Amino acid sequence: MLPNTPPMVEAHFGIPMAGAVLNTMNTRLDPEAIAFMLDHGEAKAVIVDVEFAGVMQKAIALRKEARPLLVIDAEHALFTGVAQRIGSTTYEDFVAGGDPAFARELPADEWDAIALNYTSGTTGNPKGVVYHHRGAATNAISNILEWDMPKHPVYLWTLPMFHCNGWCFPRTVAARAGVNVCLRKVEAKAMADAIREHGVTHYCGAPIVHGLLVNAPDELKQGLPRGVKAMVAGAAPPASLIEGMEQMGFDLTHVYGLTEVYGPATACAKHEEWDALDIGDRARLNARRACATTCSRARACSIRRRCNRCRGTARRWARSCSAATSP
Repeated sequence: MLPNTPPMVEAHFGIPMAGAVLNTMNTRLDPEAIAFMLDHGEAKAVIVDVEFAGVMQKAIALRKEARPLLVIDAEHALFTGVAQRIGSTTYEDFVAGGDPAFARELPADEWDAIALNYTSGTTGNPKGVVYHHRGAATNAISNILEWDMPKHPVYLWTLPMFHCNGWCFPRTVAARAGVNVCLRKVEAKAMADAIREHGVTHYCGAPIVHGLLVNAPDELKQGLPRGVKAMVAGAAPPASLIEGMEQMGFDLTHVYGLTEVYGPATACAKHEEWDALDIGDRARLNARRACATTCSRARACSIRRRCNRCRGTARRWARSCSAATSP
């Protein structure tokens, strides 16, 4: 249970390399939901940032399982609150106690589980989604191809890594020998400072995250490099957001996905001729995200239309696809 800090990046590699399954927990959940996830996922160890120790402590007390649970405290220099320790060791001590000569083994089967992620559980308990090594690697490669990501990118972590394992971008950045710029808390000033200081080339987020920069005071945006590639998911970005991103010189890519498909699965394929249109028409066209990403097998809407249990989702996918194929 960590924010976007170095231990969270490391967990995406160290835990699978140890032969275990990673379960990143939403730091915004209540103790009851976390307790359910600990029990349902059969957790054996939990790494918890000291900021969320209070919530985790309550969740552990609510567990129904009697299985022992190793609790590891993760401290962070940028946390300015009162650090509460609830574990038997700290993250740094735990890592330092490892065997430097440990030889990792690749999974026996590429379909073996690499991660367990939970959806929000708006109609009951959180729903678990198991990711396998093959799918995680495939989507990581798809991210590279969709963005034409070059070697040595500088990636800013505004997207929570607890959400679909950061859309598999921890592995994407590693595959391109990139730099992870961790952002503990997403704020306009912190984003702008990090982009300038570290030369950020890529970042992802919901429309509200991009809006933080667009709506920031002009003095805060002074010196921001042009050509930063930004990826937005979820609701279609409004015209004001697209226009604001263009004014900053940022290149915005609109994608859509689900927890069940590792993150982005469809994207908006922009056309050069759209540049000559007014901002209203560009916003309407950018709302289309029905082209399957490079490594996706096919658009899911062709299947979802026939699923009575997913009518709402099917309508959204169908509208997106029909818009993309209309003149």
